[in-house]
Amino acid sequence: MDLDIVGLSRLQFAATALYHFLFVPLTIGLSIMLAIMETVYVMTKRPVWRQMTKFWGTLFGINFALGVATGIVMEFQFGMNWSYYSHYVGDIFGAPLAIEGLMAFFLEATLVGLFFFGWERLSKVKHLIVTWAMALGTNFSALWILIANGWMQNPVGAALNPQTMRMEVTSFAEVLFNPVGQAKFVHTVSAGYTVAAIFVLGVSAWYMLKGRHLDLARRSMTVAASFGLASALSVVVLGDESGYLSGEHQSMKLAAIEAMWETEPPPASFTAFGLPNQAERRTDYAVHIPWAMGLIGTRSLTTEIPGINDLVKLAEGRIRNGMAAYDALEEIRSHGYGEIPSELRARFDAHSQDLGHTLLLKAYVDDPRQATEEQIAAAAWDTVPQVAPLFWAFRVMVGLGFYFILLMGVFFWLSARHKLDAYPWLLKLAVWSIPLPWIAAECGWFVAEFGRQPWAIEGVLPVAVAVSNLSAGTVLGTLLGFVALYSVLLVVEMKLMLKAIRKGPVLDAQDRRELKTSPYALPQQTAAKA
Repeated sequence: MDLDIVGLSRLQFAATALYHFLFVPLTIGLSIMLAIMETVYVMTKRPVWRQMTKFWGTLFGINFALGVATGIVMEFQFGMNWSYYSHYVGDIFGAPLAIEGLMAFFLEATLVGLFFFGWERLSKVKHLIVTWAMALGTNFSALWILIANGWMQNPVGAALNPQTMRMEVTSFAEVLFNPVGQAKFVHTVSAGYTVAAIFVLGVSAWYMLKGRHLDLARRSMTVAASFGLASALSVVVLGDESGYLSGEHQSMKLAAIEAMWETEPPPASFTAFGLPNQAERRTDYAVHIPWAMGLIGTRSLTTEIPGINDLVKLAEGRIRNGMAAYDALEEIRSHGYGEIPSELRARFDAHSQDLGHTLLLKAYVDDPRQATEEQIAAAAWDTVPQVAPLFWAFRVMVGLGFYFILLMGVFFWLSARHKLDAYPWLLKLAVWSIPLPWIAAECGWFVAEFGRQPWAIEGVLPVAVAVSNLSAGTVLGTLLGFVALYSVLLVVEMKLMLKAIRKGPVLDAQDRRELKTSPYALPQQTAAKA
């Protein structure tokens, strides 16, 4: 990546997004687990489940606060470093972001406040309703940002107005029910559930190894193992759907993930291992699994998956075709806001689907119509992202996904047989596994976003056109500032989380009353009270 204005703007957004996504998955997953735990408390009236809800709720609250703080900065970045992007697609992108902001910063924040301060003020059932509403609000706030992100990957329900140079909504229903956005939502929230489940499993395992809060730890592990097994299986299944949709709408991303340089006869093989060589446009030491990629990527035995070289040739053709649209666009803009002649409009509409590819030439020449053959060829190859990082990030993500299924399956089996503490080495493995779902989640986010380069909007707006007219020094300064701030926030969160975990559950006045009067209080709980 060149550290010019475009490269620095990309790096800044990537850094803030990856920092933000350290907090989001745990928030999404813990919210549902809190609702499950409190539901059991209301149904069984066992005090330990109330303690569990409040304890994990404390960790949820710490993580939620940091997630909101980092998310606000990302909202403002669209106007800071990506002003032309905001102008170009604000008509479509603005609505989901505005709804997400309302849900995250108002509805969700209000419900979080009721969750923490309503224990003594609301009845059990009313507080449970608040908790479920908070969980649903947390998940649906993610829905809207992922609808917006899904539209960036598959821009449907919109068309370019050549006079205003803005994308305008033609069908909000298509934007809302974009299959890429819907697939990203269910895949992302399932990943969040897995992150939270392994976090709860690992912390509970640590308690069991230390011989502390055993009643809470056992029940938490049971919930985590059950919830986590279902979530980990869902991640794999829904990830397959995301891969299938990538084959339909982002062929270059899929080819880059597989380091597939040449188009293979269907069904294509899956490259389990290899060393992508972008300079030579080949994959060294490749180990293939026959038919696997064809079945996964196309769900058929006869559908072809195009390779990178063929996709570059296709991109070159689209760049040339889009020049006619660019020429018509310049004529339309010369008319101002007056009526566009029908012949001119028809000429623009006939080639407008390729205008975005022609805009790739803006990185080389001000007027794409003046581009040389060498510049056209270079712009076509710009549609190929860096293959090696995508190739390995995807395989790390997939490998960890199957590991999570195995881990959760083992603990689910042990829980069903009441043998969670039978194998201390497995408890240690659970503790050491706590960071792994974050690595998988960050890899997934990297694959999704890095894989669509050089596009800010797939096939519509290149990143080289989307950036603000700022100096590289200005962007570098804000980048360093954001990294410093986010690093401080991350350290603060880690210290607060570790302090809360070491301290363990805290009994309030209501907890003590319930432990004193409840017929379900266990000897260990009564002793802990004393």
